[in-house]
Formats: sequence, C-alpha cells, structure tokens
Amino acid sequence: MPQHAISGLNRLTRTHKLSAAGVATAGAAALVFALVPGADAGQGKAQATTIENVKPVAFSAVDTAAKTQQATIAKQAAESTAQGKAEAAAKQAAAKQAAAEKAAKAKAAAVAKAKAEKERKVQQAASRSAVRTAIAAAAPKPAAAPKPAAAPKPAVKTYPNNLDGWIRQSLDVMAQKGIPGSYNGLYRNIIRESSGNPMSINLWDVNAQNGIPSKGLLQVIDPTFKQYHVAGTSWNIYDPVANITAACNYAAAKYGSMDNVNSAY
Repeated sequence: MPQHAISGLNRLTRTHKLSAAGVATAGAAALVFALVPGADAGQGKAQATTIENVKPVAFSAVDTAAKTQQATIAKQAAESTAQGKAEAAAKQAAAKQAAAEKAAKAKAAAVAKAKAEKERKVQQAASRSAVRTAIAAAAPKPAAAPKPAAAPKPAVKTYPNNLDGWIRQSLDVMAQKGIPGSYNGLYRNIIRESSGNPMSINLWDVNAQNGIPSKGLLQVIDPTFKQYHVAGTSWNIYDPVANITAACNYAAAKYGSMDNVNSAY
C-alpha cells in the first residue's frame, strides 16, 4: 500500500474518532461538521479542540422523554388494572344478581306449586263430599219410628155438690194422705152430728160454754180443726171437705179411724 494512502487512512481514522466523540458529547445538540478526507492536521486539531469544549446537554431531553414515556406506560398499566378490577366486580355483581333472580324464581315456583297442590286437595275433598252427599241423598231413608202415644192425662175428677160428693171427695184426699176411713163410717157420724148440714153449729154443749163451739158436718172445734187440718183443703172450718178430712185425721189419731166412732168424740 502506498505511503500516502496509509497517511490518509490514519488521518481519516483520527478525524472519525473525533467526530464520534463530538456526537457522543453533544448528543441531541446536532453539531454538524464535515469530515473531509485529506484535511490537514491543523484543521483536525482545531475541530477536536472545538468538540472538546462542547457541554453534554443533549441527554437531558432524552431522559425527560423516557421518563414521560415510563409515566405514560405506568398510567396505562394502572388504568388497565383498574378497568380489569371494575370488569371483575361487574361480573361478580351480575353473577350475584343472576343467582338471586334464580332463587326468587325457584321460590315463586315452589309457592305456586304448594298453592296448586292445596287447591287440588280442597277440590278433591269437595268432590268426595259431594259424592257422599249424593249417595246419602239417593239412599232410601228408614221410616221414622212411630212416636209413642202420649199417656192420656187423667181426667179431672168432679164431685157433686152434695153430701155424697163431699164424702167421696174427702175419701180421695184421705187416701192420698194415708188417713183411714170408709164411706159408711163417715156418713153415719155426719148424720148423727149435723144431719148433713155443713153450716151446723152447737151453741149449748160444754165447748160452746167454753167459747169454742163445735162447727160443720162433723162438729169440729176451731183448735182441733187447725191442729189436724189436711194440706190441700180449705182453711174454712165450714168447708165440707176440709171439715170432714180434719175430723177424720183427728179420729185416726185418737181412735184409729172414724169408723170406730159411734158417739160424741
């Protein structure tokens, strides 16, 4: 290789090194200079001196742009994360809503089913009741048992308003009260004492002298009538039935029966 070529190569190499160093130092300042092969050594030295005096300012713009880009990327990442969380929350809420709606539908279906079953049972019971009613209505009814005939009420016994009727009525009262006596015994003593006059009164015997005269059909004094009065008869001593039953009650107590009396008693 010729000597001048080697010398030119050496100059070019040195010049290129200076250019690269200037670019690295100046950076984005874009210092432009021409690298011309064959330039003299003095020119190259002057250019090197100029490059060495340049301050490194271009990388500050690069750092700012990188930081801005990093901040943008971080912001985008945060926004993406937040969006993902929001979408996940929305999906979870939608799933809960769907589950709640499904549960509500299931509950409503169960209620409707229970209601329908209840109505079915009611209708079934009503149908069975209607069938039983129809069967009972169609079945022949047994003839009603005849009511027992009411016992005839005893006829009210009546007595004639005379001595015969008074004696007979007195005997019925005496039979109810357990007082002994017969029709003949009563009739005989009545005729002897008063001749059958219910208003008869003795005003001359000892009773009359004592102020308590004998009265009525069987001539009973007031104290004796009151003591031996028979319930259900009149308290009037001149009442024929009351007078006879009281006298017979006294005679039963003292003589055993009016049938045993044959004189004043």
